[in-house]
Amino acid sequence: MQRPAELEAIRSGEVDLAFRRWDRPRVKVGTQLRTGVGLLEVTSVDQVPVGRLRAEDARRCGAPSLAQLRAALAARSDRPVFRVGLRYAGRDPREQLRETVPTDQEIGEILARLDRLDAASPIGPWTRTTLRIIDANPEVRAPDLAAELGRPTAEFKRDVRKLKERGLTESLAIGYRLSPRGEKVLDHEDGPRRRAPRREGTPLPRTIGAPATRALRAVDVHTLEAVTGWRRADLAALHGVGPVALDRLTAALAERGLGFAGA
Repeated sequence: MQRPAELEAIRSGEVDLAFRRWDRPRVKVGTQLRTGVGLLEVTSVDQVPVGRLRAEDARRCGAPSLAQLRAALAARSDRPVFRVGLRYAGRDPREQLRETVPTDQEIGEILARLDRLDAASPIGPWTRTTLRIIDANPEVRAPDLAAELGRPTAEFKRDVRKLKERGLTESLAIGYRLSPRGEKVLDHEDGPRRRAPRREGTPLPRTIGAPATRALRAVDVHTLEAVTGWRRADLAALHGVGPVALDRLTAALAERGLGFAGA
């Protein structure tokens, strides 16, 4: 699993390698991995002796030095080292799916799939309950939602991912919300409901972390477009918004041709 900073570096092109101690190759060339910044494609997989690693390898994987790369690979020394080439392959296709409002026929097909998930679950029907609690509590932490349902957080998050695969929910920097697709499906089941106006714009990137997200929400900044109304220095003065979060906001803004106020 790549850390948020590594993901951002791969997306920007600064990093294009990762090194892993595996007992066997865990990915293949052409594999596309879903991450918090979009799709990453595996471009190469090679087994390499640690002694043959060079400073260029360290630079390309984002390590501060060759010595530190070798130190990071010191654990599990009984396993071979694999050098994995990576490139950013674009946005997650689920983003487009969740914006696509289904037809009545498609809604019937979606509901049938949800019924199958319910039938296969050891806890009984859960799909509609989960959609309803997310709809009623957008941007609320998963542990809080799970506690309200009396479910373990890990199991709740696993099931939410199943709904996300179908384009019905989307993960935010903190918590979730229903996608337009999910709202349409739930309204078909329960009848249209009154919701707070949907925030227009691009949600804050999940990679900035929960403390920064809470600080930004506290000043009514919920989207990247809202960030453009602030100077970087002013956001830096908010408790919880550190240099790493600011750098990730900068990268996310630049990807969309945006920037901080006064930049």
